[in-house]
Amino acid sequence: MNDFFVMMLPLLDSTLRVAVPLVLAALAGLFAERSGVVDIGLEGKMLGAAFAAATVAAVTGSVWTGLFAGMAVAIMLALIHGLAGITYNGNQVVSGMALNILVAGLAPVLGNAWFGKGGQTPLLGEGARFAPIILPGAEALRGIPVLGPIYAEIISGHNILVYITAAIVPLTAWVVYRTRFGLRLRAAGENPHALDTAGVSVVWMRYRAMLICGALCGIAGAYLSIAQNAQFIRDMTAGRGYLALAALVFGKWRPLTALYACLLFAFADAAQIRLQGASLPVIGPVPVQLIQALPYILTVLLLAGFVGRAVAPKASGIPFVKDR
Repeated sequence: MNDFFVMMLPLLDSTLRVAVPLVLAALAGLFAERSGVVDIGLEGKMLGAAFAAATVAAVTGSVWTGLFAGMAVAIMLALIHGLAGITYNGNQVVSGMALNILVAGLAPVLGNAWFGKGGQTPLLGEGARFAPIILPGAEALRGIPVLGPIYAEIISGHNILVYITAAIVPLTAWVVYRTRFGLRLRAAGENPHALDTAGVSVVWMRYRAMLICGALCGIAGAYLSIAQNAQFIRDMTAGRGYLALAALVFGKWRPLTALYACLLFAFADAAQIRLQGASLPVIGPVPVQLIQALPYILTVLLLAGFVGRAVAPKASGIPFVKDR
């Protein structure tokens, strides 16, 4: 049991680190889709934010400037998606995919033009990335059985964006279910005409949701390039936007259940890193590609067979046309 506990500590620690961008992107999608906007462009907004954050942090040497730059780019992309899907009533799925494709091609091209490193940004120095934070008493309490190692290795030692994400989850649940804004947000996604009859602008409500969506995607993307890593790499989101969208569906568009789904996917991702090179009895060495595909296989299996009937907001993806 003791050996199992020691083995699980780094795995759980990695799970928390890997889960951060998934959780933030899932919450971003929650705000968008609860307002009635299908946002398949989470991947593109995260990737754009990751590139902007790493680029600005590398040039200015300031990690906070990089974070705000990443958020600004993601918000801009969210507003472009809103312009296409809310103002001009375009197909929101097509708009989201267009953003994903645009950013996936544009970011490496700009990176190569500016830095000449094959689409990557330079490695970030100490002040240009978020450093781990050692919480008070972490080392002193390490010797206490069970609780000490949990506090020292799982709770302590993360960068500030991990702790911000931990605070954003209950804040999101409170905003969505306990505030007037949250009530109107859900109404915009369930019955926008009733909301319009009550004198609330559905268009402005959906744009506000997209602003929040962009800000959260900005933090998620910046986390990848200036917190979890120390530079931008081509396609570094690696499908996390789609995984976050799957977690949102699996969690039935609720903050806490979406969090649990993100943690499950993150655990699978953290486990696959440690399973690479593993050898099974009879079968022998397991192909690395199969191990790397584990999180995505798990996503497909859960969505196909174990989720049940997930009912999206009724007006999700339906353009709002004001009654005359």
